[in-house]
Amino acid sequence: QVQLVESGGGLVQPGGSLRLSCSAAGFTSSIYAMSWYRQAPEKQRELVADINRSSGLTNYADSVKGRFTISRDNAKNTVYLQMNSLKPEDTAVYYCNARSSHGATFWGQGTQVTVSS
Repeated sequence: QVQLVESGGGLVQPGGSLRLSCSAAGFTSSIYAMSWYRQAPEKQRELVADINRSSGLTNYADSVKGRFTISRDNAKNTVYLQMNSLKPEDTAVYYCNARSSHGATFWGQGTQVTVSS
C-alpha cells in the first residue's frame, strides 16, 4: 500500500508561482513513476506532468510546457511540481499519482490551486 499527501496549493495572482509537493509513504519501493493530474470544474481530469522514478524522464501536457517543472527526490519519496507564469486556466484541484510495478495506481487527496487577480 502507498499513501500520497499533497501540499503547497493556494491562491496566486496571474503570472505568479507555486510549488506543489507530494510525499509518499508505505511500500514506496514499488513506485516506478509519479505524476501530477488536475481537474477543473466541469472538466475531465487531465495529466499535467509525469516523471519516471529511476531515469528521471519527464513528460508534460502541451498547455504547461515551459512553465511547469516536475522533479523528484527519491531519498525523500517526494515529487514536486514547480509552477511558474500561472494563468487563470491553471485553476484546478491538483492530484498526485503514483504507479507501482505491481500494476496498482494510487492517488492523493488533492490540493486546490486558484489563479485569480
